[in-house]
Amino acid sequence: MPAPITILGGGLAGCEAACQIARAGLEATLHEMRPARATEAHKTDRLAELVCSNSLKSESLNTAPWLLKEELRRLGSGLLDIAARVRVPGGQALTVDREAFARGATAMMQELPGIRIVREEVETVPREGIVIVATGPLTSGALAADIAALTGSERLYFYDSISPIVDALSIDRSIAFEASRYGKSIDGTGDYLNCPMDKPEYERFLDELLAAQSVPVHIAADQPSTPFFEACLPIEEIARRGRDTLRFGPMKPMGLTDPRTGRRPYAVVQLRQENARADSYNLVGFQNHMRFGEQQRVLRLIPGLQNAEFLRFGQIHRNTYINAPALLSETLQLRSRPQVLFAGQIAGVEGYVESIATGLLAGWFAVSMARGEAPRPLPRATALGSLCHYATHASPENYQPANITFDLLPKLDDAALARFRRDKHARHAEVCRRALEALDAYAAR
Repeated sequence: MPAPITILGGGLAGCEAACQIARAGLEATLHEMRPARATEAHKTDRLAELVCSNSLKSESLNTAPWLLKEELRRLGSGLLDIAARVRVPGGQALTVDREAFARGATAMMQELPGIRIVREEVETVPREGIVIVATGPLTSGALAADIAALTGSERLYFYDSISPIVDALSIDRSIAFEASRYGKSIDGTGDYLNCPMDKPEYERFLDELLAAQSVPVHIAADQPSTPFFEACLPIEEIARRGRDTLRFGPMKPMGLTDPRTGRRPYAVVQLRQENARADSYNLVGFQNHMRFGEQQRVLRLIPGLQNAEFLRFGQIHRNTYINAPALLSETLQLRSRPQVLFAGQIAGVEGYVESIATGLLAGWFAVSMARGEAPRPLPRATALGSLCHYATHASPENYQPANITFDLLPKLDDAALARFRRDKHARHAEVCRRALEALDAYAAR
């Protein structure tokens, strides 16, 4: 009889792991603490709720985010199937209706044969059977303490923020214009609303942003050196690095033309559709940790948002993850206790699709273990294999999670580099071709 499997956490990684286990004909118990215990960021009790953005990154052919999703599709990701069904306009990104996605994931989990869902908080990692720890960045304090005891880790968190959402009807469409950078969109129309700024407007906004009051961090001992994740910095932190950093970051105006002036704006704030009804928009890249009153005051300085009604303010919340390079094998198993696997952001990856990816792999590895077989790591040439390789082989010193990028994949050989020396797109296409070829060979075995 296969060994019992327990999954801790009903987020993206936990749900994808459960999906793969059920499809393999095995059983698992999935523990999710909501609604018995809420988190600082979740709004519902649904499984796989997207907390920060509603974007699953680029769908542009032969990009690293596309490659990771393509590999997951070929391996039968249940959550990417749902994402495809609830997609909303978002340029060349895979953006989804947040509520419909969570409803679909919850329904899928409830219908999967062999998956038992238990709605209660788990305070310790089970010491028996196969366990997938996928409790995500908002792991409860008691469980985080037990994980720390289990792994010997002293620090299990950093701070992250989420972006504000505004009511679509409160956006001034005489100022905000529809467009995607360089005209890139799903159907050729503008998938974003763009709020343009001239230089005086930008300078005023910047001054008020830098002067705004922040919400204190959750743990007083962390001030003043809060460890933010570099790929998801609050806009205030970006602005403190120089007066033009926002214009070269989330407020870059490249590829956009203001129809009122016929020129490129000095800076721009992009708004992305939240759901299929298009009744709400999030401020892209505008995660922040200002006090709510300050957010309303400062963000209403953005042209087009002067009368904005906020459906959700940006928030700061604690993110939890282990020092994966010091603790995990390439098959996501805890080296000191191989029956325990980690998946999702707590495993030391960053991003929705990366969490789905490690969840799928943890599910596959758990199935192998339950059948008495040794889990097989993914080929290094694949995006999946490279993501796991980074998380388990990066330097443990000052380790930070990573999104999938081509930098994580193996470099091309000298002959290929010489052949594609002048064509970056061709180099990326060749990396993707080799990755998918390696993936198909792995799956065939």
